[in-house]
Amino acid sequence: MTTDIAHRAEMTHALLADGRTVEIRQARPEDIHQVLWLYEEMSPENLRLRFFGASRLSGRMAAERFCGPPRPGFLPLIAFCEDQIVGVAEYETDPAGPATAEVALAVADDFHHRGVGTLLLEHLVHAARANGVATFTADALADNHAMLQVFADLGLSTARRFENSEVHCTVGLEPDERYLAACDERGRTADAASLRPLLRPRSIAVVGAGTKPGSVGRAVLRNIRRAGFGGALHAVNPHTHTVEHTPCYPSVTAIPEPPELAVLAVPARAVPQVAEECGKSGVRALVVLTSGLDDAEAEALLVTVRRYGMRLVGPNCLGIANTEEPVRLDATFAAHRPLPGTAGVAVQSGGVGIALLGGLSRLGVGVSSFVSLGDKYDVSGNDLLQWWEEDGRTDMALLHLESFGNPRAFSRTARRVTRKMPLLTVDAGRSDAGRRAAASHTAAAATPTMTRQALFTQAGIIATRTVGELLDTAALLHAQPLPTGSRVAVVSNAGGAGVLAADACVEAGLSVPELPADLVEELLEWLPPGASATNPVDATAAVGDQSLSAVLDRLSAHEAVDAVLLALVPTALAAATGDDPLRALTHAAPERRRPRTVAAVLLDQAESVRLLHTRGGTAVPAYADPQAAARALAHAAERARFLARPTGTFPELHGTDADGARALVDAFLAEHPDGGWLDPRRSAELLDHYRIPQLPWAWAEDEQGAVDAAARLAPGPEDRVVLKAYWPGLVHKTDEGAVLLDLAGEEKVRQAYRSLAGRFGEVMTGVLVQPMAERGTELVAGVVQDQVFGPLVLFGLGGTATELLADHAARLAPLTDRDVHDLITAPRSAPLLFGYRGGGPVDLEGLEQLLLRVSRMACDLPQLAEADLNPVVARPDGVTALDVRIRLLPRQARDPYLRRLR
Repeated sequence: MTTDIAHRAEMTHALLADGRTVEIRQARPEDIHQVLWLYEEMSPENLRLRFFGASRLSGRMAAERFCGPPRPGFLPLIAFCEDQIVGVAEYETDPAGPATAEVALAVADDFHHRGVGTLLLEHLVHAARANGVATFTADALADNHAMLQVFADLGLSTARRFENSEVHCTVGLEPDERYLAACDERGRTADAASLRPLLRPRSIAVVGAGTKPGSVGRAVLRNIRRAGFGGALHAVNPHTHTVEHTPCYPSVTAIPEPPELAVLAVPARAVPQVAEECGKSGVRALVVLTSGLDDAEAEALLVTVRRYGMRLVGPNCLGIANTEEPVRLDATFAAHRPLPGTAGVAVQSGGVGIALLGGLSRLGVGVSSFVSLGDKYDVSGNDLLQWWEEDGRTDMALLHLESFGNPRAFSRTARRVTRKMPLLTVDAGRSDAGRRAAASHTAAAATPTMTRQALFTQAGIIATRTVGELLDTAALLHAQPLPTGSRVAVVSNAGGAGVLAADACVEAGLSVPELPADLVEELLEWLPPGASATNPVDATAAVGDQSLSAVLDRLSAHEAVDAVLLALVPTALAAATGDDPLRALTHAAPERRRPRTVAAVLLDQAESVRLLHTRGGTAVPAYADPQAAARALAHAAERARFLARPTGTFPELHGTDADGARALVDAFLAEHPDGGWLDPRRSAELLDHYRIPQLPWAWAEDEQGAVDAAARLAPGPEDRVVLKAYWPGLVHKTDEGAVLLDLAGEEKVRQAYRSLAGRFGEVMTGVLVQPMAERGTELVAGVVQDQVFGPLVLFGLGGTATELLADHAARLAPLTDRDVHDLITAPRSAPLLFGYRGGGPVDLEGLEQLLLRVSRMACDLPQLAEADLNPVVARPDGVTALDVRIRLLPRQARDPYLRRLR
């Protein structure tokens, strides 16, 4: 078992605190010379701290044991950096108690304080937990402060016991939010350090800079020069001495000083060899523009960048840019140089990248840094989020991602980053074309769109439908404060324009409420005769810019208004008098800065959106279409709501038995190696391990067994039971007529059993007997395990019509208390749970507990492919699952939070 799980960790790559890449794998017998070298090169003081005495013999004995034949309960991990051994770590379980293991580690002298030991411990913890180990123990000298600090910084629960000159440490391996947050912080530091040679290089080589004007490499070289790159610039072309006034070298290895960044624009077949030359020369980062790599070339490229610890953007990308001083980097082949600014941009599509760069430049927002991810072999959107979080310039992040390598890690990063800056994305791939065949109500409801929306909602990401909508929203967020709510005051100089704007706001989910009477009276004092001020405010074509400015000031300052939308059309009256209503926005005195969000709709405007700069040094976004303005306002209001809400927590759940649940799953998969549906008895037992409330139940395999079970479960003369037939492969019992309800007395139970047995014959393996449930609101709760996104928890209106009504919401597990609240309130039927039309509310606390426990079950058991609790009956006095279907598949557990590169 230990060897199998450890084998999956072989050739894992991860980042150290200084950004360098290490390879972590299980030690092999042939590694003994490297391990011996590690101890032989160790200083006497470090040998003393490791072995409690400065003995070289201790190092030899440790190396022989470390690299010996595999044995149960022993896992040795070894870390290499560019083929040099930099650290070893091991654990060995106690034969008397295999849930406890002793752990030890050693780090090369010149790699101290770079995170080697912590990284090795994280991987040991991951493997140990998968093998059932719950606790690590370690002994250290009391003056081994570095080792004691490693255990303290790990983030796990650690206890110390001092005995003379030694310290005995006990570390609990159950990860919690503190441990994950510590891993996040270490990952953020390492990621940012690894991206410095990419985004702040001190020297660059463009490999494949051709002499022809249409050469991609030459275009990139020209853009780097024109941007005024502040470091050393080289070109690589064996057939010429200069390109674009830049000296050329025949190869990367011929450059006197190795460049930190190499941009590759060479044929696909040459990419692996050039990457190898870059690695040998000491290049720290690659941008591969080349497309069309076959599988062998792609694999060779990735192996090379991992071996030499280079970060890679691409292949098949547009390039990268960083506009900060003094970097001034434009290593793209885009036609126009990015405008310096504060928006970070990462895209997979080069075409989308060009559109975003152009739009942000036109708006005057500009970019801080831009990365075209291309085929995304290495550097991902998650990496860029962590860079922007620390770069000191970026205040808005724009992403266009067609795929997610690790959505749960991305979600954790995004939840943190969105508290600091807006994160916008285009929700690409929304169609149901990729919807997979579903075998349960939950799986049928869980579409790719629902899964992505759950990710975006939980992380606070603003998801737009088009690039245009992305730029519309970015313009508002860049120029204006967030609205304090969703109440919009619409002002226009033409009644029809005001109606269009009001309709657009309501359709976008905003409200256009009537204004208070005192505010209406005050506005009418400023407006010309014939105006109305109820909302929309029709200022009429006769309104002057000063009057209109006063109206905007008053609305913007009033507590009944969260945002103001001004809709203007050109009029002959304004043209004749020279009184331009637009000056109400642009000529307001600097001291009259409006505290509320203000946006404009100019129906005669050619551009979809532009920023109108004011005398006060601010800007107002102006849109050509009321719907574009309303959508941007709605996104801004949702962001304000997200920031106003407290961050969610993971409540402690009492009484769960994850070990018992795993044992049940393992036993089933041992009998059914290809997986399958649990029978009702095992399904009920699995819910019991998580204390998920369900009706009492009994399993019967013959008529008399059903009668006896009914007598136990419904002993009273008025009590009734339900019989549910079962056979392997049965999913929708009601559709098959396999459920008989409202059975009272022995004779009814016998008749029902005979009816089911006669209808389904030998295929029926037994029946589940349950008491009849009291009436209540029927709900559905379930889980689908997505191979990319992990477990998705679904909730909504249940019963036999659940798929027809499709009133569901979903969130990705693990669920916080905030996620659970959102799940319960999101469906259209949510008022039924809170006392609709005078009825009492259901047991909301019980419902929250059920969803939290379903989430925990899904996270503990990656083999749980589907779980469908339908119906779940919610009543004021409790919540009960009446029926459950669970499907298991043999899946390998993969920790989504373990620090590693792809």
